[in-house]
Amino acid sequence: MQFVRTLTVPAPADRVFAYLSDFTTTTEWDPATVRTERVSGDGGVGTRYRNVSRFMGREAEVSYVVTQLEPGRRIVLRGENSSLVAHDDMTIDGAASGSTVTYSASFELKGWRKVAAPLLAPALKRLVDDGADGLRRALHAL
Repeated sequence: MQFVRTLTVPAPADRVFAYLSDFTTTTEWDPATVRTERVSGDGGVGTRYRNVSRFMGREAEVSYVVTQLEPGRRIVLRGENSSLVAHDDMTIDGAASGSTVTYSASFELKGWRKVAAPLLAPALKRLVDDGADGLRRALHAL
């Protein structure tokens, strides 16, 4: 399942990128995130994060790693736990009036959860929508 959201904000691209490339900021903009901490790395490719989020009333830990980084423009992370593989891809395009962020979140469920994917799709969509709304508010405040 893949969800794509596009946000236009008044903040300049360099500030937006700096904010998004520090994945620990998820605690500020993603309502589902309980905590995110950097485990290793400097923010570049190979940097690892531990994220704990609440989904459908339960907390789950996901280990994320930065897999691609185009300084000032794009960051891609891959998250995994025993239940899923997630990909977060954030691209920032600057303009005179601010920045446009394209946020793509995809989820591949593992094991028996694959069968439940159609039932979980609305909850995952709500998760992404809530995250995009929080991200819009946070980026407007930069």
